[in-house]
Amino acid sequence: MTQPAPENPGAAPGARKRNPYLDVLQVRGAVPFSTAGVIARLPMSMVGISTVLMVQTLYGSYAMAGRVAAVLVVAQAIVSPQIARVVDRRGQAKVMTPLLVATTIGLLGLVAAALAGAPEWVLWVLAAVGGASQGSYGSLVRARWSHSLDDAKRLHTAYSLEAALDELVFIVGPVVATTLATTVAPAGGLLVAAIVGGGGAAWFLTQRATEPPAGRVAVPVDGEHLGTVAHPDAVRLEHRSAIRMPGMPVLAVVFVAMGVMFGSSDVATVAFAEEQGIKGMAGLVLACFALGSMISGLAYGARHWVSPLSTRFTIGACAIAVGVSMFFLVHHIAVLAVVMFLTGFAIAPTLVNGNALVQALVAPHQLTEGLTWVGTSLGVGVSLGSWLAGVAIDAVDSHAGFLVTMSGGWLCAVLAVVALPGMRRRKPYTATV
Repeated sequence: MTQPAPENPGAAPGARKRNPYLDVLQVRGAVPFSTAGVIARLPMSMVGISTVLMVQTLYGSYAMAGRVAAVLVVAQAIVSPQIARVVDRRGQAKVMTPLLVATTIGLLGLVAAALAGAPEWVLWVLAAVGGASQGSYGSLVRARWSHSLDDAKRLHTAYSLEAALDELVFIVGPVVATTLATTVAPAGGLLVAAIVGGGGAAWFLTQRATEPPAGRVAVPVDGEHLGTVAHPDAVRLEHRSAIRMPGMPVLAVVFVAMGVMFGSSDVATVAFAEEQGIKGMAGLVLACFALGSMISGLAYGARHWVSPLSTRFTIGACAIAVGVSMFFLVHHIAVLAVVMFLTGFAIAPTLVNGNALVQALVAPHQLTEGLTWVGTSLGVGVSLGSWLAGVAIDAVDSHAGFLVTMSGGWLCAVLAVVALPGMRRRKPYTATV
């Protein structure tokens, strides 16, 4: 497993708290950058469902709503890894600050165009601008943790904390988005996502003291370890993309399948609630999904695990597949909420292990890019799942959308079972940076 960079000087030397989360949060600057990161990530749980609700309400088509949301997420998926590579070389604030302006313009423009009844291709253009410029704040936060901590166990705790906070975002975001879109205004959720999320991102980017140093890459200094050199020298070295590292392509494909499962379940849940005459309850049901994941994520991160990462990841993928298969059989929204809550217990640990696999598979200077690749692969799957579910729902009903969810879950499990165990035979990077 990759050894993270040296801890910031403000960390309490040698002190270990009984609660591992309090331990990592005592690192200097951790609470502000983690908090700002939570707010900056709010759009990732609101933009998709807000776009679906806004477009479906204003244009009357789930299929069109899924297409517009898909354009936004696919644009982010294509461009975010390239943004991450530039961030690794030039720094987070320098790269992300102008892109934040573009994101805000794109999302607010999408709202204005939808309210004006613009043609679908106009919505596609604005969605592409808003998505392509977003980057991945989850990856930026995790890169700061990797820079700030000097112990693999503490980094596991920090990643688990971030996974739990991701789920907190997915508890709050869908509820706020659906409430605003169904009771206040169709565009309310997207407006709040753009304004509040943009404010959190701006706060995060102003925290320069905890930002990982830019312009440094790892190079071999002996047979096993890596050292670092300044960027002017590094440009003469091969900068191999993280997605080309052995093991990363198959991991990315597994995350695409997982995203199909998540994206289709969002759209199908909205349609299911609407069929029962309680469309506004969709956000609460999705929040149950995220609540189960948050609880399990906190419990998972409080313990150090010694079993192989690939084994734990594969078990989690299979557990999720079994859980989402139950969605197809549910015929009452309260039962769906319970099933989603229980299935959610497998999500955060699986995502934590997926991020840890990235840490083991890529070189230290590729960490932000590697984390972004799995995040954007998840996003590609979400957009694909949203579109497929939208088409299926328009043609049949919400249960056709849940059939897409079940198919994505089982594809994810099969890919994990077949391909990921081979990763345990790979020798992970060991870095001293």
